[in-house]
Amino acid sequence: MSPTDSTAPLTVLLGNHPHTRPLKDGTIPVEGVDCRYPESSPLPPAFARMVRYLAYDICELPMATYLQALDAGIPVTLLPAVLVGSTHHRSLTRLPQGPRITPRDLVGRRVGVRSYGQTTGLWVRGWLQEEYGVRSSDVTWVTTEDIHVAHYVNPSYVERSRAERVADLLHAHEVCAAVLGPKAIGGQGAGLVPLVDDAEAAGLAWTERHATIPANHLLVVRDDVLRTRPDAVLAFYRALRQAIADTAGERDDSPAGRAVATGWSTSLTSCLDIAGRYALEQNLIGGPVDVAVIEKKTHFLDA
Repeated sequence: MSPTDSTAPLTVLLGNHPHTRPLKDGTIPVEGVDCRYPESSPLPPAFARMVRYLAYDICELPMATYLQALDAGIPVTLLPAVLVGSTHHRSLTRLPQGPRITPRDLVGRRVGVRSYGQTTGLWVRGWLQEEYGVRSSDVTWVTTEDIHVAHYVNPSYVERSRAERVADLLHAHEVCAAVLGPKAIGGQGAGLVPLVDDAEAAGLAWTERHATIPANHLLVVRDDVLRTRPDAVLAFYRALRQAIADTAGERDDSPAGRAVATGWSTSLTSCLDIAGRYALEQNLIGGPVDVAVIEKKTHFLDA
């Protein structure tokens, strides 16, 4: 069957989160739509498959990957849902036994990051410039993985390492600091310490200043699916909204807990606007992001 056939299943790639579990296990059905939920472990290779090959009808996607896909003209549309988010001042780490350095000390030095297009890196470089005056081009970014959007060429201040993990770069003293996402902090980043004093407070101050929480993972739909099967997309979106509401008790009042949400809001539009500005400053995209145009395409979902 054609993927745009009204009776075809929707292929939906979602990470394993408390708020996606009711969809995957069928507790919350998608009315009138047969949804298939393939697994990808680890998750990042699925992001590359989506933006390179349009492998899924609906797909969880990192903020930076979405912005680069938008910039590249890849035919996907943002759905108003934040699946993962948090603050990221604690994501810039160092060895506890090494010399004490501050964010301003990174100028002219080397910092590890999984990929220059990793969303955690986008947010870290954003606050580095905003709060400490450290531009992305002031640092050499040492990466361990390729970027998701195939056509993108890294800036000259990005290098590729043969190391398998970002934390390995730190332990080998190839970098003085490392950017680690939330899961990595509890895994390969165990024992590392933030460069920022009282990183949690600094992250909360960022959210208060901007009246939003940095979004890491959003949701996109292929343009052809949205165009030919808007009712199916709406049914899935309503089911996701119900799943997020029903699992509210499993999330705390931390930024990570409060970030998970559906619907166009001033928080989401502000988040996209800031992320777009950061991405432009960091040479991740080539032009400004028009959030109003993005919102207009799926405003009907919240009608």
